[in-house]
Amino acid sequence: MTHPILHWSLSSALLPLAVYAGIYAWRFHTVRRETGGRGAGARQALAFAAGLVLMALAVASPLDGLGEDYLFSAHMVQHVILGDIAPLLVLLALSRVIMRPATRRLHRVERALGPLAHPVAFLVVGLGLVYLWHIPAMYQAALANPAVHALEHATFFTAGLAIWWPLIQPVPMRRRLVGLETLGYVGAAKAGLAFLGLFLTWSSTLAYPYYATVPRIWGLSPIADQNVGGAIMMIEQSTVLVVAFAVLFTRMLTQSEEDERRRERLEDAATA
Repeated sequence: MTHPILHWSLSSALLPLAVYAGIYAWRFHTVRRETGGRGAGARQALAFAAGLVLMALAVASPLDGLGEDYLFSAHMVQHVILGDIAPLLVLLALSRVIMRPATRRLHRVERALGPLAHPVAFLVVGLGLVYLWHIPAMYQAALANPAVHALEHATFFTAGLAIWWPLIQPVPMRRRLVGLETLGYVGAAKAGLAFLGLFLTWSSTLAYPYYATVPRIWGLSPIADQNVGGAIMMIEQSTVLVVAFAVLFTRMLTQSEEDERRRERLEDAATA
């Protein structure tokens, strides 16, 4: 059994993160100054900070080397961060006010996409990108070539944005999810990803031969490592699903109460 050599690195991926941080900080400060904080408050700031820290940890911490040189399961943690949690936090850090300079451009893009600018299309594209990179040949290519590896990470992040955008909608879409559609959408998204995790958890065949060639650490065989990676994916997807359902149910109940109060006020005004 080999002891892993772990270290922090100055990854080239830190540059776009620095650019993102600078642009967001500038826009956040501008909105605070112009609106007094509406749409740029503590929630957005916390989501931005958490997302930035997680992305930096994924690409520059020992986790990166652990996943590339030793363990599939560590690589899976990296992908879960970059492809699901970080995109969610990045979108939660935005608001209509923060996105205002880009609103018209995004609406033009949406009109140009036509029927493809639909939540179902976003979901299919997001899931398709994730599954594409889990094809053994694609996954092996990413591990063998740093440029392809960077493209893989960027694609996972894009897939996460595509999946979460119809639910969060920092810029409202023309085709919106309403009512129980939101629950069906997030359920389909998490089930689609959990299926991949289920396959990896119970598979007895090594999907990615690269991990049979790396030093073994912590007593994990290649198959056990793959099973752990699949379990990590399933647990993360299940946890996010439960939290998302709780948030969406709360939002639906709150909206229902607001609609009821509005109806009562209209009835009282008509009676008066």
